[in-house]
Amino acid sequence: MMAGPGDVNFMMDPEQSIPATKVELTVSARKLLDMDTFSKSDPLCVLFMKSLGSDKYVEYGRTEVIMNTLNPNFVKKFVLDYFFEEVQHLKFELYDVDSKSPDLSKHDFLGSLECTMGNIMGAGGRYVQPLNYKGKKKDCGKIIIRGEEMSQCKDLMTLQFKGENLDKKDFFGKSDPFLVFSRQNEDGTFTICHKTEVIKNTLNPNWKCFSIMLRSFCNGDYDRKIQVECYDWNRDGSHSMIGVFETTVRELSRGPGHSNVYHLIHPKKKAKKKNSGLIFLTAASIEPQHTFLDYIQGGCQLNFTVAIDFTASNGDPRQPTSLHYMNPYQPNHYLRALRAVGQVIQDYDSDKLFPAFGFGARLPPTGVVSHEFYLNGRNDNPYCNGIDGVVDAYQRALHTVQLYGPTNFAPIINHVARFASAKRDGSEYFVLLIITDGIITDMARTKEAIVNAAVLPLSIIIVGVGKENFANMEELDGDEVRLSYQGRTAARDIVQFVPFRDFENSDNVVVSQARLAKEVLAEIPDQLVSYMKSAKIHPRPRRASITSTISTMSAMSVASAPPQPGYSTPI
Repeated sequence: MMAGPGDVNFMMDPEQSIPATKVELTVSARKLLDMDTFSKSDPLCVLFMKSLGSDKYVEYGRTEVIMNTLNPNFVKKFVLDYFFEEVQHLKFELYDVDSKSPDLSKHDFLGSLECTMGNIMGAGGRYVQPLNYKGKKKDCGKIIIRGEEMSQCKDLMTLQFKGENLDKKDFFGKSDPFLVFSRQNEDGTFTICHKTEVIKNTLNPNWKCFSIMLRSFCNGDYDRKIQVECYDWNRDGSHSMIGVFETTVRELSRGPGHSNVYHLIHPKKKAKKKNSGLIFLTAASIEPQHTFLDYIQGGCQLNFTVAIDFTASNGDPRQPTSLHYMNPYQPNHYLRALRAVGQVIQDYDSDKLFPAFGFGARLPPTGVVSHEFYLNGRNDNPYCNGIDGVVDAYQRALHTVQLYGPTNFAPIINHVARFASAKRDGSEYFVLLIITDGIITDMARTKEAIVNAAVLPLSIIIVGVGKENFANMEELDGDEVRLSYQGRTAARDIVQFVPFRDFENSDNVVVSQARLAKEVLAEIPDQLVSYMKSAKIHPRPRRASITSTISTMSAMSVASAPPQPGYSTPI
């Protein structure tokens, strides 16, 4: 389970289990079904879990896709809490990936295995079983699952290598070399933990710098043996070995030098040939990595602001078709989204006071259009008492303001960014929640505002309501391509966009709202840590008690800024 902000105010139920440790699962498979006509399968492994007391499996995560092989060794790991006293049901499913669709039904099923965490750990951490093909008696290969308790080491190692005079493996060219790093297990076998990129047509490659957590690289043991294999990449997946060498983190940590020049030795050629080339370590560093909870427990305060879209594109609030329609029997789209996220957010706030704004409406009595008006109508104080207070202010505002336009995000983003700019020392971190129908009219200015804000302690969550095309919102969310404006690229990704319609479930409102809240808040921990790291801010020593105090902007500050009239990757 990912550690998130909700862990801060965590109160342990006396009946609730405490995880004994975290376990890292590594998956391999052998002799999978070949589902492709002109090549081999492109396997992907998906892990499903049952929650305690439930009979239903829920997807936990996916590995990367490995192209053109029936014997995959997946690099991506599954990290799970391990409860000795509980039966933790797991299901592994393998698929041959045929497209970029995330829908598993679009891909060829290769086989599955159901087991428990106890099965894996009870087998000494290496569990080998035949795959099941939909209950039929069919040989579809076997799955190998390795489980290892993770160390608490938080160090990150950064390495870079180059090669010289590697063996020529291609008939019409040179070689296409890449490196594979594997850590030694207790039984003497090796588990893959990193692959470099492939460099085409060279015998003297310079690989890119890469970083890896030491708990993944050597489980925190500096003297654990690391095997490094160098291969010549082949399109059909039958990569040719160039050579192999062994080292340790302790040796690598010494940095470039004579002790970190390695002879590549091919196992079948070592009697006839001195080496198959040299590998040089060209850069090495180790630095501690701080977590979200390190900063929160060190006193960093979270500051949440809510902004709601009051533009006419939402529809007349008096009509049932409006996203703002005040239905006496059920909450509208905005209320459902606000409560889903707000009920989680307010648990982080000790005084339960939220700055809340609206944008895109005409305000009484003059009818001036505002893109950052106080939702509660008090020009001296934007704070609402808890999410219920925000809901009350929102409902009152619907009866007093006129929905208008245009839909401008930049003013409210710049408004919160001004306060974030004054708190760059790591003592506070700001989160702006925007709920909108997504029909944005100041896209260029919004991009500029986000790029400018990316260097500040600020994250922006956008929840899209309604059925509009949210292509612009997806662009603002820099998951695929980092947002840029006039040639300037955002220093980091600070926007998380979530379409509310993906989480509406009339059968189980509680579950759908919980899923929405989890998705909305998922990136906040990493975004906070990325800011602290970029600003070279280290967490303060932890306090005796764990609390999360949500600071709010002072009345003086608010008064000074009055409102003005947003190999393959996993699938």
